[in-house]
Amino acid sequence: MQIPLQITIRDVDHSDALEQRIREKASKLEDFFKQIISCRVVVEMPHKHHHQGKQFDVRIDIGVPGKEIVVNRDHHEDVYVALRDAFDAAKRQLEDYVRISRGDVKNHELKRTAENTGSAEE
Repeated sequence: MQIPLQITIRDVDHSDALEQRIREKASKLEDFFKQIISCRVVVEMPHKHHHQGKQFDVRIDIGVPGKEIVVNRDHHEDVYVALRDAFDAAKRQLEDYVRISRGDVKNHELKRTAENTGSAEE
């Protein structure tokens, strides 16, 4: 990464184990795609939803050439499950980015996939 990994932990008891897990997950993304420019991970426990117990939100912003990949995973009861799900989603988006940048996916295929899933390419 050109810019060092940024980790922000808000309203959650900070632990070295949590930070280490984030670093490991980010390192695996970088092993998969060496051209990551930056990666910022925010883990927080929002103050809303007090009646549901602890809920964790994870946001990952990954800078790659020509694009920013953003992943949000909200309201998981286990912070490690939230991290796993967020980084899994980030890897899937990186895989899509790599396929598109290589030209493995044609534009009409992207449109068809977006129409079938109800989403649009960013």
